[in-house]
Amino acid sequence: MFTYVIRRLLSMIPMLLVISFVSFAIIELPEGDYMTTLQAVQGTSGGGMSNETAQLLRERYGLNQPFLIRYVKWIQGFPVGDFGYSFEWSTGVWALIGDRIMYTILLGTASIVIMVLIAIPIGVYSATHRYSLGDVVFSAIAFLGLSIPGFLLGLLWIYFGGIVLGLNVLGAQSPEFANAPMSAAKAWDFFLHIWPPAIILGLASTAQLMRIMRNGMLDTLNQQFVTTARAKGLTEKRVINKYVARSALNPVVSVVALEVPKIISSSILIGVVLSVPTTGPLFLRALQSQDMYVAGTFLMLMSLMLLFSNLIADIILAWLDPRITYT
Repeated sequence: MFTYVIRRLLSMIPMLLVISFVSFAIIELPEGDYMTTLQAVQGTSGGGMSNETAQLLRERYGLNQPFLIRYVKWIQGFPVGDFGYSFEWSTGVWALIGDRIMYTILLGTASIVIMVLIAIPIGVYSATHRYSLGDVVFSAIAFLGLSIPGFLLGLLWIYFGGIVLGLNVLGAQSPEFANAPMSAAKAWDFFLHIWPPAIILGLASTAQLMRIMRNGMLDTLNQQFVTTARAKGLTEKRVINKYVARSALNPVVSVVALEVPKIISSSILIGVVLSVPTTGPLFLRALQSQDMYVAGTFLMLMSLMLLFSNLIADIILAWLDPRITYT
């Protein structure tokens, strides 16, 4: 297993290089560059920038250099944590997006934990109480969760939480804790602000996982080894927990890994609606202004999260199912 993990980690390097090149090329596809966008914005606001000034700024930031030279200079800084320079914000890319990346990872992890803790027990219950009232109710909730988009749930939470209940539902912290030093009260306030977007992000995936777990349980209940376990006199609870549920978890783990890009993309809209510091609003702004190093770094790091999530899913699958071996 250790050799397999090392090999997977090493294989990520050329894969990330390919992703970085494709991402950089896609960002370069629109005509013009950041200075072109800046000139257009200043022109609509009544100001202006001469072509000579724009050209001088292009030379200063290296925007007049060929595509490959700019790409090579960008990736050269990766080993030391240098992801380029943000033209719009006049600072290093990592200094600008580091906190947002960490918050997005934390929010995504929280949403995955929530959907696993909810989906698996309900899936087990629905399979072992097939066609009961509880099964029907949970199935209806699952289909409802699949049909409602996340941004609409965010708007509903703003209305009920902010207007009806009078809670502070926007942002990652209450205003009184925004610049306060870390304390137990600030940590609790942060927790109260992170669970609503985490639930909203994970709700659609939770509904999907519930159905997958239920179907997997129903398929496994008819297997011969389950009949053999019952014939040996094992209690029904032990048969369900040790044999049926564990076997049915395999497709759930695989689907959870595939849900990571969906969670990341959904966090873009959630970040805009709930004003939480995810990568979404800044990534959208970087694309609009053609701030290429910021946008390219976002795509790179999101791809890296996807690769790591698939690696972790493979390790968990090997732990759950002894039949799975990696060499």
